[in-house]
Amino acid sequence: MLKKLVSFTLILVLMLGMFAGCGEKAEAEKPEANTETTETTETTETTETTEAAKPAKEEVVLNWNIGATLETIDPALNAAVNGGHVINNTYEGLMREKDGKPDYAMAESYDLSDDRLTYTFHLRDAKWSDGKPITAHDFEYAWNRAYDPATGSDYAWIYDEFNFESCRAVDEKTFEVKLKVPTEYFLGLTGFATMMPVREDVVAKGDDGAWASNPDVVVCNGPFIVTSYTPGNELVLSKNENYWRADEVKIDKIVGKIITDDSTALTAFEAGEIDFDTIVPAAEIPRLLAEDPTFRIESRPGTYYINLNGNKVEALNDAKVRLAMSYVVDREAICDMLNAGNIPAINFIPPTLTDTNGEKFSDKALEYGLPLDGSKVEEAKALLEEAGYPNGEGIPTIQYITNTGEGHMKVAQALQQMWKENLGINIEISNMEWAVFQEQRKTHDFEIARGGWIGDYVDPLTFIGYFKTGNPLNSPEWSNSDFDKLIESSGTQFGQERLDTLADAEKILVQDGWFLPIYNYVDPIHQAAKLKNVERTVLGKFFFGNSYID
Repeated sequence: MLKKLVSFTLILVLMLGMFAGCGEKAEAEKPEANTETTETTETTETTETTEAAKPAKEEVVLNWNIGATLETIDPALNAAVNGGHVINNTYEGLMREKDGKPDYAMAESYDLSDDRLTYTFHLRDAKWSDGKPITAHDFEYAWNRAYDPATGSDYAWIYDEFNFESCRAVDEKTFEVKLKVPTEYFLGLTGFATMMPVREDVVAKGDDGAWASNPDVVVCNGPFIVTSYTPGNELVLSKNENYWRADEVKIDKIVGKIITDDSTALTAFEAGEIDFDTIVPAAEIPRLLAEDPTFRIESRPGTYYINLNGNKVEALNDAKVRLAMSYVVDREAICDMLNAGNIPAINFIPPTLTDTNGEKFSDKALEYGLPLDGSKVEEAKALLEEAGYPNGEGIPTIQYITNTGEGHMKVAQALQQMWKENLGINIEISNMEWAVFQEQRKTHDFEIARGGWIGDYVDPLTFIGYFKTGNPLNSPEWSNSDFDKLIESSGTQFGQERLDTLADAEKILVQDGWFLPIYNYVDPIHQAAKLKNVERTVLGKFFFGNSYID
């Protein structure tokens, strides 16, 4: 009973925490004015000596563990969470989230047509890091480049998701966007990584994305710029003196370390070598929560799930086999094992999202049939037998891939045991470096693969829309025409009708079983006491543009 009470309390705290700022609320202290006066002298030498005697300003450095190796930081090509964090600090879109709502950034204002289909953004006077002016042409080029199939962006689909029709630079400072139908969440997406401006002349120097991490080529318009990059080891960002709010940026340099091992990262933090980190050994979390005031856990709207590739394994092409595998997953046991505050999930839309009636989508999911505790073992065995595989007979050993990480391996091993003991299905686990793992999922070259998704904007569609047929992030290439039709229908609906349609679509997604939800994410955050005002978007992107070292 005590265990359940503690778990319930923690879940409530996490859910409420989603809407709270990540960093401290205090504003950065302004440096005190220099009260020393230099007496007027008749000689130039005396003045020069006085100036030379002033101590040089100490460089303010933030050491941040980025975690996994960066696949790319090209805004159009990035699809990874850590790349999104970097882009959020090196670029600035039309809007930037502030207190959970879109606020003006590169756009100084905008007009909306009466039919709510045409947005006209008026850009502020701002410069790229090399001093050249930022123009509406940079946005036009960036948006059309990301949307163009020839670019190969994993996120081109998101333009269709907000009903994009066209965009154009009306003049140097006016950017027009036309939508096919009114879209309530469009403004929030204009600050998303894929919609960041880039310059055509710069991209032309390395259109495979290499330009974005080449300090000799890249230009940025955010608070920081890339000044050094050693793949797999370190990314250094420096203050962008041409940023339109450069006078408010208190950090001079961000040293982004790439430490993938949980224990190594913790040791580095406790030794003072890292100021900000989100990679912590699960076994250490109870101790850190109890003893370390610099450690906290915050909710993150997203889902950890498993991809079953029915296109690679004949048995997995049978819905009865897939559902049997989902029925025996003890999601509560997995969360207890990880001991990180994760919330067991039987659907994909997180518990923080509700419909217009206040009903949580996660409550609706109670009718979808998946157990939280793996209690449908007998039903699962019966399904497997009906499919022609009693006790797993006839199913070959299935390969399960995941990227390197203690938590990922623990989940894989737990699932391996559950499927073997309850269904007689044998799993062989292969863990690999992040970039290799990403490539195998992207090319659909796997049998079972772990998956994870963090929403891109505050709306149920962002948590299920990318499962549509043909979406590059639909890793096992699942296709369901009924699901596709519901997603498409939601694009022309409003209010409760639209949310009901999305709930119906999610039910199909869950019950077809190509994707098995495991838990809703939380973030373990280690933030040095001296680091203040780290901001975090509602959907989990970190921003250091207003941070400072106390």
